[in-house]
Amino acid sequence: MLKTLALLTTLPAAAVAQEVVTQPYDGSFDEATFALENAIIGEGLVVDHVSRVGEMLARTGADIGAETHLYDAADVYLFCSATTSREVMEADPENLAFCPYAIFVESREGETAIGYRSYARESMAPVNALLARIVAAATEF
Repeated sequence: MLKTLALLTTLPAAAVAQEVVTQPYDGSFDEATFALENAIIGEGLVVDHVSRVGEMLARTGADIGAETHLYDAADVYLFCSATTSREVMEADPENLAFCPYAIFVESREGETAIGYRSYARESMAPVNALLARIVAAATEF
């Protein structure tokens, strides 16, 4: 815990600034997750883990007294790219902190979207390009 705190306090604010980029998906949540999985595989990558965030929030909401319904469904897909990771980590070894990379699919109020965090560090530009390419492939028809 102390190492994590030290790392966070030594990084400049611009190093951790992120923007969320989303693209609407013209279809159901299940169709969007299928399209995203195919886009990730199409890049020659493997999905390491799918975090079922929407299910977890729905399941635990009552336990913590939450009354707000956030998502109809929400999953986060985690994966890594050996090529892109090597490139960004050779540019700055601290970029390890951002791996694995994540793309989410969310559905709320009848609207579905696919998105990701865009990284402010210049050395993370190849990851931003990879994430944008995957999302574009998943949302194209």
